[in-house]
Amino acid sequence: MAEALVISNVILWVLVIVLALVVLALARQVGVLHERVAPAGALQPTSGPKVGELTEALSIADINGQTVSIGGPSTDGFHTLVMFISPTCPVCKSLVPTAKSLANTERNRMKLVFASDGDKIERHQAYAKDLNLDKYPYVLSEKLGMSFEVSKLPFAVLIGADGTLQSKGLVNTREHLESLIEAMDTGIATLQDYVGLVQNEHDHSVKEKAS
Repeated sequence: MAEALVISNVILWVLVIVLALVVLALARQVGVLHERVAPAGALQPTSGPKVGELTEALSIADINGQTVSIGGPSTDGFHTLVMFISPTCPVCKSLVPTAKSLANTERNRMKLVFASDGDKIERHQAYAKDLNLDKYPYVLSEKLGMSFEVSKLPFAVLIGADGTLQSKGLVNTREHLESLIEAMDTGIATLQDYVGLVQNEHDHSVKEKAS
């Protein structure tokens, strides 16, 4: 009886050790995969105006009746970040504080404009009040959304001070929003393009060393 108990304990410890080794191996593999997976930037649609093109200047009245100019060269030297949101979009609500934070960063030098369309203006006014958007223009314009071919929300468009489209895309996280600014700073349309460029440079360097 005692001998059987000792054998069962030995087998149990062997199984525990094997299981621990398997877990460590899996953890290591997860770490390797995490390093290899490229970061995901904002999902940029292929339709609509292209990055680098001059945007059309539009004068639109906001929900408070003030005229807002969106697109075209800026008269104050600031970039313009247009954030398309909706009262029915839960992700939009969570990203509004992030958009405010990025726009208020001095190095970014940008104006922040919120945009939507449809529904009654009273609902958008209540929505803007709930999100504390009193310091930011909030426009309702179907034409603005159609000009950038916005199909899903939240969607952001970054227009340079010279009026050219710097970046655009579907944004669901802070990283997506930041990738739009990085795209403007680096001159590369998307973060995925940047990762591809870095990979190509690395492969070229490896080939040169091999030769």
